[in-house]
Amino acid sequence: MAQGKILLKPGTLWTSVKEQTEHALQCGALLSIPTEFEFVEQDNVRFLVRILSNLNRKKAADEKQKKQSATSGQEFNPFLPYEEDLFVADISDTHVCILNKFNVVDYHLLIITRDFEEQESLLTLEDFTAMWACLADFDGLAFYNSGKTAGASQRHKHLQLVPLPFASSVPQIPIEPLLKAARFQDLSATLPGLPFIHAFAPLDPDWVQGGQATLEVYRTLLDAVGLDAKQLGAYNLLATREWMLIVPRSQEHFHSISVNSLGFAGALLVRNAAEMELLKAEGPMTILKNVAIS
Repeated sequence: MAQGKILLKPGTLWTSVKEQTEHALQCGALLSIPTEFEFVEQDNVRFLVRILSNLNRKKAADEKQKKQSATSGQEFNPFLPYEEDLFVADISDTHVCILNKFNVVDYHLLIITRDFEEQESLLTLEDFTAMWACLADFDGLAFYNSGKTAGASQRHKHLQLVPLPFASSVPQIPIEPLLKAARFQDLSATLPGLPFIHAFAPLDPDWVQGGQATLEVYRTLLDAVGLDAKQLGAYNLLATREWMLIVPRSQEHFHSISVNSLGFAGALLVRNAAEMELLKAEGPMTILKNVAIS
């Protein structure tokens, strides 16, 4: 399979992200959702838990999408076409980068396919090539929610990218301390601190110029967690310049708390005080265990 031509000029993405964010805020295209956060510790992980301050914007947009789908008889796709005011950059001849319209984290990016592909489909060489083109100029956490059960809210295929650190008071990804204890078996590893099925592997930052090696790691990790490449179940994928983690999923929610890939990085989101109390009572790692596969 062809790798695809990279259109993104090296060293330009971060500047484009900041400029487009300012434009999108001024014209009202970017509807950031304000949050507050606190830390909740369990099993030697200091989880960053955000609590939403206002969901009205997102609710209004969801209602509008439902009406558009009902009127047209087709499911509304916000990525085809995408909003021009959210456009950041052409990444390759197969992918573009846009701002996440309802961002909770500043400079949250979406790496979307130009043509429609199902969110549950396998990641490809083109996907990883586009991911690396972005990571080369944007130190962040890339992630992929494979299907609704894994926390995906849109069917159109998209990877996501959030900058690091998650917050000024968080010097690293919350699960980072667990990575040092990785136990390797052949080409993949497990992390003793994670009480659910997963697979982990280091990545090499020198792979920025190509996604083929990353694609092979991805396939190795899928195999390690028992996901069949032809009949894939739901899973979350997380990747930085240094590592990749895959976690198969059994359900989207723990009670009313929705979990996507960021949860397995140690960053969770709750909608109100009641959900925050539930999270503290049960423990964030316990919640992850319940939505993953033990």
